[in-house]
Amino acid sequence: MQGVLTGFAVIAVVIAVGYVLGLRGHLGPQGREVLTRLAFHVASPALLFTTLATADLSVVFSSRLLVTALSTVAVAGVFVAVGVVRRWGVGRTTIGALCSGYVNSGNLGIPIAVYVLGDASLVAPVLLFQLVLVTPVAVTILDLSGGGAKGPLWRRLLTPLRNPIALGSLAGVAVAATGLRVPAPVMDPLTLIGNMSVPAVLLAFGISLCGSTMPMRGVDREPVLLAVALKAFGQPAAAWALASGVFGLRGAQLLDVVVTSALPAAQNLYTYASTYEVGERLARDAILVSTVVSVPVLVAVAAVLG
Repeated sequence: MQGVLTGFAVIAVVIAVGYVLGLRGHLGPQGREVLTRLAFHVASPALLFTTLATADLSVVFSSRLLVTALSTVAVAGVFVAVGVVRRWGVGRTTIGALCSGYVNSGNLGIPIAVYVLGDASLVAPVLLFQLVLVTPVAVTILDLSGGGAKGPLWRRLLTPLRNPIALGSLAGVAVAATGLRVPAPVMDPLTLIGNMSVPAVLLAFGISLCGSTMPMRGVDREPVLLAVALKAFGQPAAAWALASGVFGLRGAQLLDVVVTSALPAAQNLYTYASTYEVGERLARDAILVSTVVSVPVLVAVAAVLG
């Protein structure tokens, strides 16, 4: 249980620092926007590149990845279906679908993998799946549903190559696939810049909480409740059913996939919502509530399957 508590404690402290900064106005009225842009356009692409450039792509073919992919598609599909029926809009529905199945595999998943599962590499399949496939697809949809939808067809088809998040992910995969070794004078500055990503996202998230109303109120109450229910309960349940019933995983392997699926929604989803100015409160509330709810869920999963 130490890993669960440690991971959440780290996140809570950094968010609290961001809240205090926003409360006192130390970063000025544009502090949150600057941190968000820094994370989206500079730090996150660098982090994605350095992470994927040195990754073992053989995990793409593992059964763990299939469970992760299928459970993510299942819960995201449910949210999209409801969003279409309720007419929540393409951008808002995309953000909600991400909050339903995009787990915090980095700053929370890694410490939990170390302390609960005993191996940080076990979070690699979900990390790679989200960085290589989910993120480029999602930001492309957000691009095309907003201002990026204008212009000729060839320009719209090249949208992923103009998005810094997608570009960083694809470049990292290309380096890993070709076996190229990036020189230290290039990799070290990118690593240093990438290290700003998670703190910047968490600080911006903390600043956003200043003066905000209680979560799950107003017009976003229904999509937030649905996203949290799917993230906290639907995705780990789907992962358990697929892992045990379809792929025959047992013991430690079953625990691995269910624990990673039970992680809360990732904080960087708020960065995407803020950058595209769609579903910002939905993302903020879903991340906050799913993070709180996931604590007892992760403890229960570790106790039952561990």
